Amino acid sequence: MDYNRLAELLFPHINTTPEEMEARYPKRELPEGAKVTRMGPSPTGFMHLGNLYGALVDERLAHQSKGVFYLRIEDTDRKREVEGGVQMIIDAFKSFGLPFDEGATTDGETGIYGPYRQSQRAEIYQTFVKSLVQRGMAYPCFCTEEELSAAHEQQEKNKENFGYYGKYAVWRDRPMEDIEAELAKGTPYVVRFRSEGSIEHKIRHEDLVKGKMEVTENDQDVVILKSDGIPTYHFAHVVDDHLMGTTVVVRGEEWLATLPVHLQLFRAMGWKAPKYAHTAQLMKIDPETGGKRKLSKRKDPELALTFYAQEGYPVPAVLEYLMTLLNSNFEEWRRANPDLPMNDFQFTTKKMSGSGALFDIEKLRDVSKNVISRMTAEQVYDFVAEWSAVNDKEFNALLTRDPAFSKAYLAIGRGGKKPRKDLALWSDAKGYMDFMFDELFQPDYTMPERVSAEDAKAILSDFAGMFDENDTPDGFFDKMKQIASAHGYAADTKAYKADPSAYKGAVGDVSMVVRVAVAGRQNAPDLQTVMGILGKEKVLERLSKCADAL
Repeated sequence: MDYNRLAELLFPHINTTPEEMEARYPKRELPEGAKVTRMGPSPTGFMHLGNLYGALVDERLAHQSKGVFYLRIEDTDRKREVEGGVQMIIDAFKSFGLPFDEGATTDGETGIYGPYRQSQRAEIYQTFVKSLVQRGMAYPCFCTEEELSAAHEQQEKNKENFGYYGKYAVWRDRPMEDIEAELAKGTPYVVRFRSEGSIEHKIRHEDLVKGKMEVTENDQDVVILKSDGIPTYHFAHVVDDHLMGTTVVVRGEEWLATLPVHLQLFRAMGWKAPKYAHTAQLMKIDPETGGKRKLSKRKDPELALTFYAQEGYPVPAVLEYLMTLLNSNFEEWRRANPDLPMNDFQFTTKKMSGSGALFDIEKLRDVSKNVISRMTAEQVYDFVAEWSAVNDKEFNALLTRDPAFSKAYLAIGRGGKKPRKDLALWSDAKGYMDFMFDELFQPDYTMPERVSAEDAKAILSDFAGMFDENDTPDGFFDKMKQIASAHGYAADTKAYKADPSAYKGAVGDVSMVVRVAVAGRQNAPDLQTVMGILGKEKVLERLSKCADAL
């Protein structure tokens, strides 16, 4: 077989050489130990939690080592691509604050290792495929879908491995005359890699997550170039990761089955393969069966990245929760370093689990409460304002009407060793703040069991006469004790517990009457601070309305 002639027949339009392509992509000049990682999503219109999970590993590995984290759009499967898919990818990662150093952007790309869209790299791939053909390591295959299906059925019948290999690789050693005849007829073809592997052989491999392993050598003549001249993922990522200088490939463990193919292709090209980190699948407890299963696009709305923005999960909380799944020692570090930024944590693949990572939405809520509790009132206000501007315009108008008023309320109980943890989501803010706005105030005037309606009215009347909006919380409570004593309630809780029959109730019942009148509910932040923010006129108005309703 004249392989040079075959290569010219298949690629008459390719005049570049592998050496010329290599020269276009100089070796990166980075500090010793710096890692180069990439995020390579497909523009299918659906960005999921697994994408973010892997991207967080990519970003940490690169930036902790003073390396490079870049975005490559893997759009070689045109059937699955949706309009606007690339924009969705860029917007999704931007919303989670993962900074790409280079790669595809909204209006083009940045960096010297592009194009960063695989669909624009056809000449590059075809140059290297042509080289493989010239070396007798690749060949055209003119099999139809029907012929491939028939072979598959025969393999199933014979209980053989599925695929294109051995006697089933019918175009592997066909004479030039047969190939020329099909080319003359214009028959569509793919280009396959000529594998010299055997399933009798094992390859030793060390994965950054899974550790040392042995995988069966690939014996399949896989397709490396489709009939449209665009490569398969197998070949495209090998070429791109080599030329772009990728040192670590992070991907889901579902790709482990194809690892032998990729390692084989790197060897055939004479290139050093990057390190691979195959991450465990994201699992959850199925509420119906109680067993573990993969997160499902159909069943689990939390799989979609858009879910978190819509529900109002803080971006830092989502990232911190994913870090608890990625590194087993992160929670311990966070407890010891509650105020440090997450990026101060030293992430390592050695602490990643090789088995399924269990996603728990309730645990995410707990993490979110802690994250929000460490924020300032100004930060919380800004985040809630940004979220509500898109998702709840009515509440946004109230929240932003008087920023100082809203921030003052959000500042209650914030800071210190035991900050309040009322908010898990930005969408919780409306229910947490609603009683501060007359437009949302829907009071429940249910009084403490030990307080009669007559006593409640008397308590409210007394308090209205002595209310001072500039009181301290201690000053407020002194007044509660005074009112309690005047109406037969214990001014000291211990006294009430020592002899309940001597009193109608305790001072806590009295202060609860005022809380219900002002906040319209029994659970609210420090009442004196709340009343100071509302102002005397509003407080007196609410005391009166409550008394009238009893």
